[in-house]
Amino acid sequence: MDSVAVELAQPAQELTIFYLFMRADIIVKAVMAILLFMSVWSWAVAIEKFLQFRKAASQAARFEDDFWAGGSIDDLANRYARNPRDPFSRVLAAALRDWDSFSVSRSGGAEANRELTRMEQGLGILAIVGSSAPFIGLFGTVWGIMNSFRSIAASRDTNLAVVAPGIAEALFATGLGLVAAIPAVIFFNALSSQLAKYAVRLEGFVDDLSALAAREG
Repeated sequence: MDSVAVELAQPAQELTIFYLFMRADIIVKAVMAILLFMSVWSWAVAIEKFLQFRKAASQAARFEDDFWAGGSIDDLANRYARNPRDPFSRVLAAALRDWDSFSVSRSGGAEANRELTRMEQGLGILAIVGSSAPFIGLFGTVWGIMNSFRSIAASRDTNLAVVAPGIAEALFATGLGLVAAIPAVIFFNALSSQLAKYAVRLEGFVDDLSALAAREG
């Protein structure tokens, strides 16, 4: 009885991540490598976008404070529009090219859309990873289980020690798919929410500029 327990325990000790990767065939290895790359890529994109959005929100808060401080539009133009470095400043610079309510709404709105499109870049990567990684992992799982069945057929041995590594290897591919997909989905939803809030602020600023131009006109 003890010898059986030792025999079953030995393979379990070998089922490390490195062991599962090294014993996998080239297809499953490729799947694992792709999923690892997708996971690292999504984290890099998410960190970059979080930093970008935080900086944009800080710049927007400072700009809005100056905008509502009661200064003239010329003062704002001198401080921000001459050398625009953030979306609000670039929208202001675009609006000032033709200073009337209609032109401000048109040119400022167009610039706001361009800024939001630029800020949105990268979110598509998170969406692709979140939607495709589980299926890529599932493909690796199916392939690995097929290999396990072929091993059983070739050896004619259904002992757990024979089939466990192949099944563990197959399930590991699914696990990697989820490890890549779940954070990507969370990041995508969180960043999309931040972008939507920022869009409301930027579009509201265009409306405020249009109203200001109408009063001055």
